[in-house]
Amino acid sequence: MTTSKNYTLHSLLFETGEDYEQNLQTLLTLITNTQEHSLIVAPEVCLTSYDYENMEKMLSFAPYAVEEIKKVSHNKIIILTILEEREGVVYNFAKVFHNGEVVYERAKAKLFRFGDEHKFMQEGDEENFKIVTVDGIKLAVFICFELRFKSFWQKSEGADVIAVPSWWGVLRTEHFKSLTQALAIMNQCYVVYSDSKNEECTKMSGIITPQGEVRRNGNAPCLELPYSKKEIRLMRRYMDVGIE
Repeated sequence: MTTSKNYTLHSLLFETGEDYEQNLQTLLTLITNTQEHSLIVAPEVCLTSYDYENMEKMLSFAPYAVEEIKKVSHNKIIILTILEEREGVVYNFAKVFHNGEVVYERAKAKLFRFGDEHKFMQEGDEENFKIVTVDGIKLAVFICFELRFKSFWQKSEGADVIAVPSWWGVLRTEHFKSLTQALAIMNQCYVVYSDSKNEECTKMSGIITPQGEVRRNGNAPCLELPYSKKEIRLMRRYMDVGIE
C-alpha cells in the first residue's frame, strides 16, 4: 500500500542539556513547527542523553515524555529513542509515534560497549528489527551503533525510508557520513539520520536521497526535504539490483 499523502522528511539537530523538561519542550516545539504529514527523526536519547548518574530520574521521566509526544503526533510520524524500564530491566527503545499512539517500538539490539552501554542496559532481540508500514511508508529504524552491522542492512532492504536516531561520537564522524550515505545507495531509499549537537557527538544530521545525494542540516535545527515514492521507484528501475 502506498501513501497518497504528500509527506515531508525532517531531520532534527539540537543539544541535549541537563534539564529534561527543557529538552522535551525543544523537541515538541520543533515538531509542532512542522506541517501535517511530516516524518521527523530526532537524535538518540535526545531528552536525557545517557545520564547514567541519574538513572532513576531518567526512567521516571520516560512515561511522561511518551504521553507528551503522543499529543503532537497526529498526522505526523515521529521517531526517536528513550530509555525505559521493563520488568526491572533497562532498554533503549526506538519508538515510532503516529496519530497519538506508539505504533512500533523495539529495544536497541547492539549496545556500544566502548560507551559502557552494556553496563546499564540490556540488549534487545535482533529479530525485532523489521520493516514496518506507517501511513503507507515502509520504514526501518537503525539505532546508532547498529548502523555497523550487515545483518540489519539486509533486514532493511525494501524500506522506503530508513531512520537513524544517533548519539554518534565525533571521533568517528567520517564513519557516520560514509555509512549513512552507503546505506541510502545500497537500499536505493531515503535515509534520515539525526545526531546530537552535544560536544561529544558529530553535530551532524541530514537526509540522503535514493540517488545518494546528501543534504545536511549545518546549524539548522530542522532540515526538511519532500518525500517522493516516485524517486525510489525510478532509482530502483534505473539501477535494478533486485530490490522490490
